[in-house]
Amino acid sequence: MNEGKQASNAWRVLCLLFLANLFNFFDRAIPAILNEPIRHEWGLTDFQLGLVASAFTVVYAIAGLPMGRLADTGSRKKIMGWGLIIWSAFTGLNGLVWNFSSYLVVRIGVGIGEASYSPAASALIGDLFPSNRRSRALGIFMLGLPLGLILAFFTTGAVVRAFGSWRAPFFLAMVPGIVLAVLIFFIKEPRRGAAEEQQIAQTTVTRPIRKVLSIPTMWWLTLAGIAANVAAYSTNFFMVPLLQRYFGLPLEKAAITTGVIVGVTGLIGLTFGGWIADKMHQRSERGRLLFGAFGLLVSAGVTAYALTLGGTQIALFTAVFSFGWLLQYNYYTCVYPAIQDVVEPRLRATAVAVFFAALYLLGGAFGPIVVGLLSDHFSATAMLAAGASQMTEEFKADGLHAAMFVIPVALFITAIAMFVAARTFTRDANAMKAA
Repeated sequence: MNEGKQASNAWRVLCLLFLANLFNFFDRAIPAILNEPIRHEWGLTDFQLGLVASAFTVVYAIAGLPMGRLADTGSRKKIMGWGLIIWSAFTGLNGLVWNFSSYLVVRIGVGIGEASYSPAASALIGDLFPSNRRSRALGIFMLGLPLGLILAFFTTGAVVRAFGSWRAPFFLAMVPGIVLAVLIFFIKEPRRGAAEEQQIAQTTVTRPIRKVLSIPTMWWLTLAGIAANVAAYSTNFFMVPLLQRYFGLPLEKAAITTGVIVGVTGLIGLTFGGWIADKMHQRSERGRLLFGAFGLLVSAGVTAYALTLGGTQIALFTAVFSFGWLLQYNYYTCVYPAIQDVVEPRLRATAVAVFFAALYLLGGAFGPIVVGLLSDHFSATAMLAAGASQMTEEFKADGLHAAMFVIPVALFITAIAMFVAARTFTRDANAMKAA
């Protein structure tokens, strides 16, 4: 298998893109950590908390479509740079909100800014690294996800305690994004298709979205992504409240424990998972997706078992769920490179934008809101079953715990979709090379 060409500045640019991605997820994680103090201050339901996350995600998905197409035709560094400035500014404004409605509006602003980043960055990485090194490169890029989560979950509780306010972390999170935006404006961009074995035509593609959707593998990868996002957003957004209510942990300890579960595991999963995925891809074109599918299948079973544990078994829950979540990260190192392999370079940012739109509209947006609705429903059911007339935190704990079983179900669907995608991958990858 020929390697293709790697850009001379590939690793320098990748490091910068990684840092921006880290603060992307850092900023995004802060509201999930502060759910409980915000809920108590404004008397919110779990459905309202989920609605904030869902509104952010819907706007992120819709805005990502034109941003993705723009990234295939315009300057990717300008798109990423201005996006960073916008989302960082709105992150700071989160510290000034005064009620639920203002909080919702400002979170929507953050979503608009963040929508500009991933399609442009993913397409840029596709032009910096050849096919046989993209799993590793994208794995490093996606390390921004767990490291951003770790930084947020390990520090936000301490910042709240130090300043005596849940608003302080939002102000502090604004600064790094502005600095990184300035650096991104100085990136030297490679031409589109620079890392491919053959020369890529620089002409404009007609009906780009229709062409992306004509690739069978894209449909199955998208279904996998939708289900994976249901699981990921539900976990990231409601794990801290679950640990506080059901397992009785204080905010700072619940945040750090969540950082271990969703963050530290990602360091291992993305680093070693990307390396293994590349090795599997070198042995067989379908090997990467089959490896990922098997990991997601095990992840579904392990996380389901963790949720059956009682409220006093916090250590065992943390260890078991963490192992399952580590395997969940195989989704990123296997699905993202597969998209690069079945879509021609001129359409990659568009493909990622379409992919993300489906993921976030049908996955990320539904995850928190479904868990929130189910949590409120199961809480009310628990209250009625106990013959009580007033909602208590104990009933809310039981309701949220029951709702979290959405997570292993979604992971199981992800695994099945990846298995099916592996069956169509070789044909679609060969068609891309022949195009």
